[in-house]
Amino acid sequence: MNTIVDTNYNFPKQKSVYKGKVREVYNIDDELLVMIATDRLSAFDVVMPRGIPFKGQILNQIATKMMKATEDLVPNWLIATPDPNVAVGHLCEPFKVEMVIRGYLSGHAAREYKAGKRVLCGVPMAEGLIENDKFPEPIITPSTKAENGEHDEDISREEILSQNIVSKEDYVVLEEYTRKLFQRGTEIAEKQGLILVDTKYEFGKTKEGKIVLIDEIHTPDSSRYFYIEGYEERQQQKVAQKQLSKEFVRQWLISNDFQGKEGQKIPEMTDEYINSVSERYIELYENIAGTTFVKADVSNVEERIEKNVLNYLETE
Repeated sequence: MNTIVDTNYNFPKQKSVYKGKVREVYNIDDELLVMIATDRLSAFDVVMPRGIPFKGQILNQIATKMMKATEDLVPNWLIATPDPNVAVGHLCEPFKVEMVIRGYLSGHAAREYKAGKRVLCGVPMAEGLIENDKFPEPIITPSTKAENGEHDEDISREEILSQNIVSKEDYVVLEEYTRKLFQRGTEIAEKQGLILVDTKYEFGKTKEGKIVLIDEIHTPDSSRYFYIEGYEERQQQKVAQKQLSKEFVRQWLISNDFQGKEGQKIPEMTDEYINSVSERYIELYENIAGTTFVKADVSNVEERIEKNVLNYLETE
């Protein structure tokens, strides 16, 4: 299992490195960002002890495909993808919120609803809904961007503005871009026989002050998908939807008494389980992207990435 779970490169003109839950971002001369999608697996804001083969490649390639499919609607940070696990883009100052948009009562929203809440991030939810019902209109439920492994927290539009986390002028743009991207993502998913249930977008500002989409988009880590076929029947029968997202990992963890809470122990992830997760991610890729997944050479993945990034930087 040759996975990449940590990097320690020293590229020419490198200024700093930021290590997120899954991605590692290298600042090149305060101009470019080299973002490496590792094979780390995060759930409940906790990084699992073992990597998932090909996961980073899958996330990077879906995100690249979706950025290209939405760049006519919303500008994004991406310039090039010199390696299956790597994206290179413009240096941006990230906004300190994640723009979560939900078309259906699923995941976190469903858990909150089941607990009796009828307002999420300042947005009311109607009575009488059952899990995975479609909302009359998609709702935006932002969260704070967690630092250093802390949990993301729900936050309302009003709190974001009153705490001056984002200016009103910028926040209006973030909401507009979020709705446009979700609409396009919904249309792309439909062509693949899928429902885009919910997703999150992250935005940043370029040096010139332009708001752009950053990070990943419409991947199984940032989004939840259902199959269109059988959706209505499953809702009528009140049974779980067949879905494409990393929710299957969360459910496995929950069934093994882990939800990222203090004192809880991450269950053992055997080779067999790791391989099954990798196979599931490949299935997600092929369903979402609509193309066959081609595994990159992982005989020496760290060396491959370094070589490809250096070649790219030398030609720039």
